[in-house]
Amino acid sequence: MMSRKRKTKKNHKRKRLNAGDKVILTISTLMVVFGAMMIFDASMYVADQIFFDKFHFLILHLQWLVIGVGLATLIYFWDYHKLLKISAPALVITIALLLLVLIAGEEINGSKRWFVLGGLGTIQPAEFAKIAVILYLSSWLSKQKYNYKSIKSAYKDGFGKYLLSFIAIVGAPALLIILEPDLGTTMIICITSFLMFLISGEDRIHTAGTLISTLLIGLPLTTLAITIAPYRLERFKTYLTLLFTGEISDPRGSGYQIQQILIGIGSGGFFGKGFGQSRQRFGYLVENTAFTDSTFAILLEELGFLGGSILVFAWIVFFLRGFKIAQNAPDKEGRLLAMGIVIWLTVQAFLNMGANVGLIPLTGIPLPFFTYGGSSTLVTLVGIAILLNISRFTKNNGKKQ
Repeated sequence: MMSRKRKTKKNHKRKRLNAGDKVILTISTLMVVFGAMMIFDASMYVADQIFFDKFHFLILHLQWLVIGVGLATLIYFWDYHKLLKISAPALVITIALLLLVLIAGEEINGSKRWFVLGGLGTIQPAEFAKIAVILYLSSWLSKQKYNYKSIKSAYKDGFGKYLLSFIAIVGAPALLIILEPDLGTTMIICITSFLMFLISGEDRIHTAGTLISTLLIGLPLTTLAITIAPYRLERFKTYLTLLFTGEISDPRGSGYQIQQILIGIGSGGFFGKGFGQSRQRFGYLVENTAFTDSTFAILLEELGFLGGSILVFAWIVFFLRGFKIAQNAPDKEGRLLAMGIVIWLTVQAFLNMGANVGLIPLTGIPLPFFTYGGSSTLVTLVGIAILLNISRFTKNNGKKQ
């Protein structure tokens, strides 16, 4: 009799779950499909030149999509609270992989970021660090109690108890990733983590203290990361020259990539040249960036300002809808987890698109759904699945709010 009651209660609880946010699901599905088309379009020339098979990179991308969709489906039906319970070992394993890749990883163009997986290509542990850090911070920050009565108590408790612990949690994977070196991924993790820490508190002292601490710690570290690497410094100088003079310095060196990107975008105009009509994909962009870091530039060349604006609008809708899911999450850890995922994907998308139109320096940050890369594809789909999972527990999901 008791077991029947428990079963009935459990089944009733399951029936009350929502079906998941349809807007996020629709936008993500459209981006997956259109992203695969753009990756094929931007990679076919390079694939044909190197592998004599224009479908080479598309096939690899589709393989990762199948794996990612399968994993995302499992996560969608798995209560996100269970994921949070394993966030600590997940972060430890990720840090171990980041350390291992520096020792035994495949070195490509002077960077050690990847493990080779044979027919599936390579896997990049730094990508998994994004989701691992977000999961752990969601669990850890939700347990912290911010109740500062004065600036003195805020300094004593907030700095000594919370901020230093937060820096240690984020700093461990960030340090290993910057050593690969990979400044772009480090930036994404740090920006996302900082914003999660900022919104985890509700009083003004916490907000002011977080902002001040970020300026005092983040600004010097960012400056150091740029200046210690000559290629980053040259890239930054090229960006400043373009920003203040409108000219591209060293067009055959550090300014070559942005010059080719802007040539392609300019030739696209408002409506673009048409899908599949890009010239820049024919080896004019540095290495294989046409289908990795610069897919958005190819999109602007082919579909013009109009096509680019539609994609930007889609990301704005994604952010607003994800923010609504976070607002309606049933608990603080769910709210932080949803916001962490939305911040990560949206910031990453806008940094990539901003770099491709010269608004910020080129950083090598991938555009979610549109950048070729197994690890990036996998973690993006996992992030979407967790966000949809949280939306199943929200109030008034799918209804007008």
